[in-house]
Amino acid sequence: MAGAVADVFGFHALQLGLPELDALAANRMPHRWLATDTPHERATFVTDFTALPFPSNSLDLVVLPHALELSADPHTALSEVARVLVPEGRVVICGFNPVSLWGFRQQRAHLYRRLGMNRLFLPQKGEFIGYLRCRDWLRLLSFEIEEGHFGCYRPALLSASWLQRYAWMDKAGARWWPFFGSVYGLVAVKRVRGMTLLNPGWTAPRILANAPVSVANSAGSHRAGLQNFSQEEDED
Repeated sequence: MAGAVADVFGFHALQLGLPELDALAANRMPHRWLATDTPHERATFVTDFTALPFPSNSLDLVVLPHALELSADPHTALSEVARVLVPEGRVVICGFNPVSLWGFRQQRAHLYRRLGMNRLFLPQKGEFIGYLRCRDWLRLLSFEIEEGHFGCYRPALLSASWLQRYAWMDKAGARWWPFFGSVYGLVAVKRVRGMTLLNPGWTAPRILANAPVSVANSAGSHRAGLQNFSQEEDED
């Protein structure tokens, strides 16, 4: 994911979900935020992913590391991403592949839970969204797929020693059965027909000044940073 965001340029970047991963660490945009749907110490603010507190056409990059599959309404969440992205803005999506060894183990684990046996390997919340299904959603929202990759062909094992024994499967899988990787990544560009991009003669917009009521909570230190950002633009 670091390689997918490193060369994306602009002013404003947003990561939705998975605060344990700093998906924007390799990006060089001046304003980068982390939004979660539950309070977390690293979160810039807490919000509903289906009602993002940003104006339309205001963000240059949105990264969703497993955010769609953990969302109660993934299609609406993706529509919100399309709304807030500027034309030619990029979305980077990472998800679990249901047609994989990890997907098979998760399906089997759900069966065990119905039988009273708690053996879930991955989070219970949400459902896997297939690679082709995700591509279809993006196309319906006027995105153009820029690149897509699969990875992680080893079985879903908890033992580090056993994972090391199956390390050969990552190279073999990428060559012989590439679409069965347990994790996939997609990079897509928002296209707007009939629009010609010009070099902007204006400064970066104040995008969080009038945030709607969907923002439920904020981390104090990050909130202060956002306020300073708004004050600087007022002075400009």
